[in-house]
Amino acid sequence: MSPISVVDRLAGWRERPLAACAIAATAIVACVVSLIAAPGWPGWFGAALALIAVAIAVIDARYFIIPNELSAACFALALAYAATTEPQALWAMFFAVLRGAVLALLFLGLRELYRRLRGRDGLGLGDVKLAGCAGAWLSWLAIPIAIEIAALVAIAVIAVRHYAGGRPLDAALKFPFGLFLAPSIWLGWLIDVTLLSVAN
Repeated sequence: MSPISVVDRLAGWRERPLAACAIAATAIVACVVSLIAAPGWPGWFGAALALIAVAIAVIDARYFIIPNELSAACFALALAYAATTEPQALWAMFFAVLRGAVLALLFLGLRELYRRLRGRDGLGLGDVKLAGCAGAWLSWLAIPIAIEIAALVAIAVIAVRHYAGGRPLDAALKFPFGLFLAPSIWLGWLIDVTLLSVAN
């Protein structure tokens, strides 16, 4: 059996037209916000990041997988963004790779620690790769903000789903962290180019 392509996974949402319309509307709004927040090339890069983030989120939500193609595209786009928007392109790319490597290694360490303590995986390798993308895209200040947004929203969603439904919280629950982390990368970028750029 051949692997399912990214396009096929996205096309699967056509079975749920209302959800597909909401996803398309979210992507359009995020692109428009990107172009307004950062006019010129930075805004176009932000819009591309938004599209990739939405694609990763909806695929992970349905299939519990983050396609390598999207992670690779996200990381490559981060390097192009760094080279295009910073005066010293090589140094900007170097530090983007450095940040990505540091964050990916931290997530990998958390993954291995959880596996040793609980005897099963808590984070997938797709989440580790996506963390590397987050590091490549975001500044050192924005990285913890994005991770905290993703974690808090994930916890809130899990709590609402289980406690509001009268069901006990299952420690072995499998949930798609990429659904929360991918949009948080875009939100972190948005914070970077607005609030943090003004502060600096």
